[in-house]
Amino acid sequence: MGREKRILLTGSTGQIGWELYRTLSPMGKILAPGRDLLDLSRPDQIGERIHEWKPDLIVNPAAYTAVDRAESEHKTAFRVNAESPRVLAEEASRLNIPLIHYSTDYVFDGKSTRPYREEDDPAPLNVYGRSKLDGERNVQEYAERHLIFRTSWVFGMRGKNFLTTMLRLFQEREEIQVVDDQIGAPTWSRMIAEASAIIIGQMISR
Repeated sequence: MGREKRILLTGSTGQIGWELYRTLSPMGKILAPGRDLLDLSRPDQIGERIHEWKPDLIVNPAAYTAVDRAESEHKTAFRVNAESPRVLAEEASRLNIPLIHYSTDYVFDGKSTRPYREEDDPAPLNVYGRSKLDGERNVQEYAERHLIFRTSWVFGMRGKNFLTTMLRLFQEREEIQVVDDQIGAPTWSRMIAEASAIIIGQMISR
């Protein structure tokens, strides 16, 4: 009987990461280090950790997601969203293992009159979008085996998202005002994780 697969999961306390921990657990041993052990704002330390843990798969839903604050904290945003994915990609190639990376619809400018497709040209409008696009490109360039999932309007029953914000406001106010000029596809974090698990299962069984 072979060694149990070791899956390195970043951002396991986030909306998608928390659900991924649940859906990926049947596939192997989940390594879900906290920021004290794997700090993506310090990409220079990542290689040493991965060398120590020797995973069979890296799953990276972690990100700097404070869209507005990224404008003033652009260095941190790029370290987490662009530089660290590059290191993860390099390490995945060194170990000849797959890297699963999660990105965002913010890589587009939102001006399309139809749903975006994979082949559409990115045109991010802010620091967050640019940092995530750089992360995508680094994964594509440095990881020989990789998948990139672009997510949008992620919601769940934990963390900060549109759903939990609206539920809180419904309890606090008699009237709520929200913007009505945005079109998107709200996506349940559990559905993202379950779809990911199916694809990852097929990928690592080959």
